[in-house]
Amino acid sequence: MSFDAVDVIVAKRDGHQLTDAQIDWVVDAYTRGVVADEQMSALTMAILLNGMNRAEIARWTAAMIASGERMDFSGLSRPTADKHSTGGVGDKITLPLAPLVAVFGVAVPQLSGRGLGHTGGTLDKLESIPGWRAELSNAEMMAQLDEVGAVICQAGAGLAPADRKLYSLRDVTGTVESIPMIAASIMSKKIAEGTGALVLDVKVGSGAFMKDLDRARELARTMVELGTDAGVKTVALLTDMSTPLGLTAGNALEVRESVEVLAGGGPADVVELTVALAREMLAAAGRPDVDVAAALADGRAMDAWKRMIEAQGGDAGATLPVARETEQVLAEADGTVTVLDAYAIGIAAWRLGAGRARKEDPVQAGAGVELHARPGDIVRAGQPLLTLHTDTPERFERAREALVGGVVIAPTGTPVGVRPLVIDRIEG
Repeated sequence: MSFDAVDVIVAKRDGHQLTDAQIDWVVDAYTRGVVADEQMSALTMAILLNGMNRAEIARWTAAMIASGERMDFSGLSRPTADKHSTGGVGDKITLPLAPLVAVFGVAVPQLSGRGLGHTGGTLDKLESIPGWRAELSNAEMMAQLDEVGAVICQAGAGLAPADRKLYSLRDVTGTVESIPMIAASIMSKKIAEGTGALVLDVKVGSGAFMKDLDRARELARTMVELGTDAGVKTVALLTDMSTPLGLTAGNALEVRESVEVLAGGGPADVVELTVALAREMLAAAGRPDVDVAAALADGRAMDAWKRMIEAQGGDAGATLPVARETEQVLAEADGTVTVLDAYAIGIAAWRLGAGRARKEDPVQAGAGVELHARPGDIVRAGQPLLTLHTDTPERFERAREALVGGVVIAPTGTPVGVRPLVIDRIEG
């Protein structure tokens, strides 16, 4: 069935529900180039302004899935579970999480991406490991899931190609913030990926895409509904991103910290969230009664990490890249750290070379920010608060500019308002 694109635009502009046939046609026609960019821009703006109901979002997601291939893990000898984070600063959780879950006989097919802007990309982090490769064929991915139990790799071009085209358009037309579009974008890829269970880590706070708790909760609920309607056991955790996760933001820096977690150490917040998400993934995959923390402490998760890295050509024992230049940011007064703003730290790491402004930009493996204090810590004047890492020292000035107002030291004894790391849990 063929429609006139203008009729579809006008229907949503005037607040009407789009029919299944209209949605199927417009997504397919746009993917094929029949609907022009300016027409889809008008439609996505109408969706941003007037919203979509649950049935429309589900159909839009299904249409994007239908634009490409679907993966099938039913032939694996173990159940599958995946995790998706909406992105944050210092968010290295996927690195220890995937091998940790694999320890308990659940396969983790983690299709990840690269960073853009102030949030880091999982593939960028792992590419700081000598020899590691992100691109795997479907056959290689299946073999690794069967033999190792975990894979972190780049998604193939065949998964939801409509989403890739639509996301690029939304990025330049002021329509990225549409919750129906965000939910459909994330869930079309995750459902097409074919996992049996999915845990969503929806970040909220200054360093997250969603700054507002109510909107983050709405996004989480929408995605859980989409997964549930598609037959995927889906749970979401709302987690705090007002302060960076852990003590590092940057590629090799975060890998090093992840290895510390796998060795039974590491920052308490990274361990807490890794364990919380692992428990959710395992419960959703039918393994609710296992001792997750023990697998970090006794080396089993580390063993699985080494097998996963080496299966993708990486040298798990290699020395990680180190930035050629460092500069410290010192406390200007005695007192208590009350604010360590995730967004400011993320922008500083990006400007130091850890992130990119455009998809084709290179990143520096050793660049980033190392944190020496957290909110609530008492510091003395002249004490190091942060260490900036880069290969190009001319970047230090702009990184320091990004930090202005992002680190606040108040008189000792000033109360520090810290949200819990896991704020809420939403299930279908």
